[in-house]
Amino acid sequence: MPPLPKKRWESMAKGLVLGALFTSFLLLLYSYAVPPLHAGLASTTPEDSAPCSPAPSESELVTPANGSAGGCRLRRDIVFLKTHKTASSTLLNILFRFGQKHRLKFAFPSGRNDFDYPTFFARSQVQDYQPGACFNIICNHMRFHYQEVRSLVPPNATFITVLRDPARLFESSFHYFGSLVPFTWKLSSQDKLAEFLQDPDRYYDPNGYNAHYLRNLLFFDLGYDTGLDPSSPQVEEHILEVERRFHLVLLQEYFDESLVLLKDLLCWELEDVLYFKLNARRDSSVPRLSGELYRRATAWNMLDARLYRHFNASFWHKVEAFGRERMAREVAALRSANERMRRICIDGGQAVDAAAIQDSAMQPWQPLGTKSILGYNLKKSIGRRHKQLCRRMLTPEIQYLMDLGANLWVTKLWKLIRDFLRW
Repeated sequence: MPPLPKKRWESMAKGLVLGALFTSFLLLLYSYAVPPLHAGLASTTPEDSAPCSPAPSESELVTPANGSAGGCRLRRDIVFLKTHKTASSTLLNILFRFGQKHRLKFAFPSGRNDFDYPTFFARSQVQDYQPGACFNIICNHMRFHYQEVRSLVPPNATFITVLRDPARLFESSFHYFGSLVPFTWKLSSQDKLAEFLQDPDRYYDPNGYNAHYLRNLLFFDLGYDTGLDPSSPQVEEHILEVERRFHLVLLQEYFDESLVLLKDLLCWELEDVLYFKLNARRDSSVPRLSGELYRRATAWNMLDARLYRHFNASFWHKVEAFGRERMAREVAALRSANERMRRICIDGGQAVDAAAIQDSAMQPWQPLGTKSILGYNLKKSIGRRHKQLCRRMLTPEIQYLMDLGANLWVTKLWKLIRDFLRW
């Protein structure tokens, strides 16, 4: 494979320099716009630790739609650790709709669509944060810091997250974020992923810019050290800590089953967990790892592999406790309802390339340098009963955040620059 043309290298170099300067400028502005970090990390006071919502009232005691005995309490206070490349944008849309439906209070990032990722979450990163503030839902990308998050939600808040097969996640992350990781620019073959996996230690720099995207990304998002020896006792301790802190760990590969468990846990209705797949890539841009490369990718992400293995097992224990036959019925009901909404809402019945999306409000955010993320066209004639739900189900993350009141001035400015430079 011949080297990249000189003009393309010059363009990439200019982009990196401009991006670094722009990021530095934004960080400088941000440092003046938000409280100091130590304010967010101050020791807990009685005001901070006081319950921020009353106990559920009798009116919230409802009978489950599945007909199980007794009642369950509708859960409205939710922390969703939004991991990367795990169908988390689809789950985010579900939480946005639920919060909007019940007029709940979201903790939004300040100025952008994540909580200053990849730095650790701090309460001072929340839009318009004031000491003692409490929220119903926290769900944007962050590097998890349990104590900081815990201080912002009621004591009975439900913690959830979603995992994915680490080799498949690595493949997706490599193709989505790879161009933003400078050490990948050394890769010269047409199949950069295969070249990298042949000898990852040759290219990987743990201290390199954006290096976290390309090794043990789940462990990183959960707030742990991704450089641990996989055989270290700390790894098992961290995994057990995740199990104690999170009420439910969903699996991307079994998304419908995960949503059924989530619906049951939160005492929600079927409509609350309906979804369309968001932030999905074109099939042509999603190569599948071969057997040997799959094994190499798994070995390279061994911390994530141990994490996934543990929660894959615990997931199926939950399914067994729920009941296999009952699960099959509820998954069938969810898929049938999703199919019905697809026919009602989506023009053409399927996702389309970015160039074919007619309404700019439905354009999803695209990775740098390519438009590989699919979106949807909303049908023009939708009955009054479904019109609002259809639009909400199809609205991309950035637009939905702004609809809910998030101030994304940094994200919007970055988009203007990208559009101007045609990135």
